[in-house]
Amino acid sequence: MDREEKIRLIEKTIEKVRPYIQNDGGDVQFVRLEDDIVYVSVHGACVGCMALDYTLKEGVEALILDEVEGIKEVRLAE
Repeated sequence: MDREEKIRLIEKTIEKVRPYIQNDGGDVQFVRLEDDIVYVSVHGACVGCMALDYTLKEGVEALILDEVEGIKEVRLAE
């Protein structure tokens, strides 16, 4: 799978989880792919939320690792 195909699949996968995050007043967006690490930004209620780490690791990252071959991790973009 080439880089562009991987990015398209990452974005498609994030779109699957976004409605659940948006339902709680937050949002998550793909920022970049670097060395097989996905960087995302969060907005709205996600900013400062105590459950953010859980949402990223057990929600967004778990789904991406399951659906996109070769991804190592999901991190917050700075």
